[in-house]
Amino acid sequence: MTDKTVLISQEGAVRILTNSNPAARNAITPTLYAELSAALTDAQNDPEVGAIVFTGAGDFFCSGGDLNLLAKRRELPEAERREKLEGLHDLIRALRDCGKPVIAAVEGGAAGAGLSMALACDMLVSARDAFYTVAYVKVGLTPDGGATAFLAEFVSRQLLTELCLTGDRLTAERLHAMGAVNRLTDKGAALAEAIALAAKVANGPQRASARIKTLCRQAHRATLEEQLEAEAVYMVASQADAEAAEGIGAFLGKRKADFVALRRAPQPDAS
Repeated sequence: MTDKTVLISQEGAVRILTNSNPAARNAITPTLYAELSAALTDAQNDPEVGAIVFTGAGDFFCSGGDLNLLAKRRELPEAERREKLEGLHDLIRALRDCGKPVIAAVEGGAAGAGLSMALACDMLVSARDAFYTVAYVKVGLTPDGGATAFLAEFVSRQLLTELCLTGDRLTAERLHAMGAVNRLTDKGAALAEAIALAAKVANGPQRASARIKTLCRQAHRATLEEQLEAEAVYMVASQADAEAAEGIGAFLGKRKADFVALRRAPQPDAS
């Protein structure tokens, strides 16, 4: 038995992080903030890890915040309520900003901040029968965890407003059609598919991948000139990187590039 909220396992170069609170459909707890952030940092710093899969225990991804805890926060001063909320927001930033690819594997559903965590990941694999909902309005609350920011990347203002004001569910198939879900699977197969997708990118050039993640993350809100500048900065840096020497040399030599060994060598900051 374990009292850990985040369970950690490894398959090849893929680190699997599991939010384990199944009795509450993996509702978010303050313990999750610290444990998942620490697990992401550990995976980031581990040269044996090339990609990360984040999932929920059992048959549900995450039901959002624990309403029992949220009810008690009404009694706290505003500054303390804000401080506790920043724990969630720091976790969202940790998922988004991790230098290694993070893939969400969703079964059952993702509600409230659970939706935010799923969308904060770089890619999303979902069972076809899973649902997604902003949900907050149903309990008299407003969205947090970046839900409106992430949804606004691929839905219109009108649809975003409808989803937030009604709390209606979105099906995984609809999110897939909108481009927010990378892979649809049968029920119970999301984790295996996410691990397979993670394995596909896990042995790639780690520093180039971190730069690509940054470019993709900011592309939807940057102007063309801003994005051209960012691409120029990263391309110039990448050309001088040992990863480029290996990748180009392998291509010209008609062999498979081996980027894994480079992870163990000291490198300057990828930014």
